[in-house]
Amino acid sequence: MKKTINLRSLAAQTLERVVEQGQSLSNLLPTAQKNLSDKDSALLQEICFGVLRTLPLLETAIQQLMSRPLTGKQRTLHFLIMVGLYQLVYTRIPPHAALAETVEGAAVLKRQQFKGLVNGVLRQFQRQQETLLPELEAGPQRFLHPAWLLKRLQLAWPEQWQQIVEANNQRPPMWLRVNRQHHSREQWLALLQESGNNATPHPLYPDALMLESPTSVGQLPGFDRGWVTVQDASAQGCVTYLAPQNGEHILDLCAAPGGKTTHILEAAPEASVMAVDVDAQRLKRVYENLQRLNMQADVKQGDGRFPDQWCGETLFDRILLDAPCSATGVIRRHPDIKWLRRDRDIVELAALQREILDAIWPRLKSGGTLVYATCSVLPEENHLQIEQFLARHADAEHIPLAEGPHLGLQSFPHPQGGDGFFYAKLIKK
Repeated sequence: MKKTINLRSLAAQTLERVVEQGQSLSNLLPTAQKNLSDKDSALLQEICFGVLRTLPLLETAIQQLMSRPLTGKQRTLHFLIMVGLYQLVYTRIPPHAALAETVEGAAVLKRQQFKGLVNGVLRQFQRQQETLLPELEAGPQRFLHPAWLLKRLQLAWPEQWQQIVEANNQRPPMWLRVNRQHHSREQWLALLQESGNNATPHPLYPDALMLESPTSVGQLPGFDRGWVTVQDASAQGCVTYLAPQNGEHILDLCAAPGGKTTHILEAAPEASVMAVDVDAQRLKRVYENLQRLNMQADVKQGDGRFPDQWCGETLFDRILLDAPCSATGVIRRHPDIKWLRRDRDIVELAALQREILDAIWPRLKSGGTLVYATCSVLPEENHLQIEQFLARHADAEHIPLAEGPHLGLQSFPHPQGGDGFFYAKLIKK
């Protein structure tokens, strides 16, 4: 008989590696899901995402329920208790099943002697839940963000910070990009409706549709034939503002995993596109996306700060720079970002962005277009970065994308909209 896998212990181990060791959930989860059924894989993802989304509240609950924290070799049990608490508060899993599986997780982790402790803490929470939960949801931990990030958001966006935080704490909608080389958005939407699903078009981005309820890609008409791609609406905005044309030589810099590379080729199939990224592992995804959509691009590994190494003297008509950033606009998709990022990272990331911008600008033809984009909501990486760039480069002209007090266009994550994103369009005089 196939050995039953205890998902709660697997979730606890995965969460410990994220929170304590600083590893990315995006890297850990596929390995953890490898031998699981679709149903178990989905549950593991729900638990891991959910615990990371609500971490401060769960941490505070444990502090109140236990006199001493679990440390050292027993630290995994701390995360196992979190897994139990998350199930009791936020899922429809029957409490008796959540308790039994979580307590059994201690034995699977070879901590048999701690089963009583795990059971006792979770049952104590059940007894106190009606009074304890409202207290927790009224305290500072209710924002579910680290203090440094909350402070930055409040300073940068005094009127919008609560909207940003609330959106970050939600599950994201599922956005699709219709491949205009096969169908118009309206044509493909009709096929989707025939399959029993429905979606809402984005008002600004011509290929974007938001599904009424998320579904597996296997349920999407023609996904295996390249008719449609899963991509957030805000990410699709990059190509709208880039406006690629057939016959042009276009650079997609920091291109992995390739969603924007393929979108450029859908919009301008006769363009010559170079896709460059520093990460060889992530470049594999670029090749996979190109293959699924039956497209060709010149894919190269390279550091954006040193274009001589990968493009020589080549000049481009258009450059899309989706710069490395804090990813504070996509927290709802990657809740581990809240716990992997540090305040000091922002200064370092802004410096890296500045280096890449200055290095790649000479590779843009006179009269050419550069679109600078980030999935961040922090000014240092966005409009302040562009202000400083324009001060350094007299041959750069900013093209407004929207009315507002700042350069560029800043979007915020919205429960029924796209992720938080920033775009700036620059023309070389």
